[in-house]
Amino acid sequence: MHRRELAVLEDVSVRYGSIIAIEDVNLSIYSKEFLAIIGPNGGGKTTLLKVLLGLKQPYKGKVSVLGKNPKFTRKYIGYVPQHSRIDSQFPVNIRDVVLMGRYGHSNPLRKYTDDDIAIVENTLKKVEMLDYIERQIGTLSMGQQQRVFLARALVSEPVLLLLDEPTASVDEPMRMDFYELLKILKREKGIVLVTHDITAVSVHADKVACLNRRFFYHDSKELTPEDIEAAYECPVEMIAHGMPHRVLPKHDKEE
Repeated sequence: MHRRELAVLEDVSVRYGSIIAIEDVNLSIYSKEFLAIIGPNGGGKTTLLKVLLGLKQPYKGKVSVLGKNPKFTRKYIGYVPQHSRIDSQFPVNIRDVVLMGRYGHSNPLRKYTDDDIAIVENTLKKVEMLDYIERQIGTLSMGQQQRVFLARALVSEPVLLLLDEPTASVDEPMRMDFYELLKILKREKGIVLVTHDITAVSVHADKVACLNRRFFYHDSKELTPEDIEAAYECPVEMIAHGMPHRVLPKHDKEE
């Protein structure tokens, strides 16, 4: 399988004031690969996505996307943020929500073109939401809304797709459908998924990394028990090889 290098981080460190969010991260992201990043809350996962989007500048190290500073390549990245509740009465339909994703490909002073509309409709069909195109966004379930937000990211025709906890508020059947959709999208682009859903990503992702300020990654689907313990800062038993799922056991509670 031919892989194109999409993004490179070299010894990247980021801080907020005196607080170090991520430290000495080294990572290469390729096309046609699905990388999942797990780790505890506050471990720097969202910060890493912001670095790739050019929204946060490292104080140390280098980052490039498509060989350039990421602030110049943002239009080639699709981004689905963590799900947030929306006003169920807000009067906007699915078509208009997804059209927002074409903003970077059009002059803000002109109307959207027939090509824009066609791309929106084709993308909604791909995520199985075309039948809802006239529906108000607030009337959809959370799982359906996430498919719409994914479509909004995809209509920019990105080469890299970044997803930040996209299934956090989605029920199990819809979550599995969402992962199956990502497997299809991976044929065309690189995907980086930030999640707490360790069991699911062990099945669906090509590669898995842990991030808790420091980055634990072996360019593969395997992580050592030491990696997980260091990232989650607690003892764990790790992964039985050959099993369909890899999970972390329950932690012993302190009395």
